[in-house]
Amino acid sequence: MGPAFYPAGLSGPTNASAQAMAERVRRESADSHLRSSEAVIGYNIEAADGEIGHLDGFVVDDEAWAIRYIEVATRNWWPGKKVLVSPAWIERVSWTESKVCVGLSREAIKDGPEYAESMPITREYENRLYFHYGRPPYWLHQAERESSFSPSGV
Repeated sequence: MGPAFYPAGLSGPTNASAQAMAERVRRESADSHLRSSEAVIGYNIEAADGEIGHLDGFVVDDEAWAIRYIEVATRNWWPGKKVLVSPAWIERVSWTESKVCVGLSREAIKDGPEYAESMPITREYENRLYFHYGRPPYWLHQAERESSFSPSGV
């Protein structure tokens, strides 16, 4: 490395203004699609026909290491109700507007099966959830993928 303790290329520019650095960080973070779960909690949930609530948490499948559901709190519209929505039903996320847009109607979300954190999520509950939204359940897709990866002729 030579006589210096640190390579010259690793030291940051000393004459860069704080404003320029802040602008660079803002630009880089606006382009990034990676966010922590804490950063998106509180984002507004926008249904196909208007706002319906906010993202209140996540339900994680600890065996598959997958986010199975987002918790939608509708308490601003209907007191105390929380429902689950699959991340597969998210159409887009607006980082600048702090908004998650889902391809479901407000009415469908409002009438969705209530979610209580104190109750375990059973396959019966998931069946009701997917039936209510008229969507195929994730476990059918998993079974199709697993069967397509099995070696033939064995």
